[in-house]
Amino acid sequence: MPLFDFGGIKGVLFVKNKTKEMTRKVSRIFFGLYLLLLIYWMFFAEEWGRSMLSGDYHYNLVPLREIRRYLVYYEQIGLWHVLWNLAGNVVGFMPFGALLPLVGSKRLGFWKTVLYSFEMTLLIEISQLILRVGSCDVDDMILNTLGGCLGYLVYVLIIRPKEKNIEEKKV
Repeated sequence: MPLFDFGGIKGVLFVKNKTKEMTRKVSRIFFGLYLLLLIYWMFFAEEWGRSMLSGDYHYNLVPLREIRRYLVYYEQIGLWHVLWNLAGNVVGFMPFGALLPLVGSKRLGFWKTVLYSFEMTLLIEISQLILRVGSCDVDDMILNTLGGCLGYLVYVLIIRPKEKNIEEKKV
């Protein structure tokens, strides 16, 4: 008698578990690569002004100050720069919110994903403040956390249904 009867329930559970395991492994690889890219982008990308050698260091601890400044003075700042900063902070954290529910053995819900997005952003901003790299900005925390939320929405609307489809097709 074979260990798994692929015509019965044991076989279905085996295939579903293998699919989840493979999804988790691939997600962990992508999540790790994303985190490495994020660390480079936040701390080492000199083309983004990430250098410890610059003289003046600027930070913002007043919520919505920089977002408002970008929106009010977009003509002087330039629409491209405004979009790059505001949308870039949101879009840059969407992979975090989309991949995070996939990497653990237990799927995270919305609020835990929001909390982890906020915590990761807080860690980055405090590190930037201490290391004087880039700029510590509470508005970045707001935008990054929003990006994590939108990433979770991408997970719920696009990734999770495809994941379930793959599981059903393999059965």
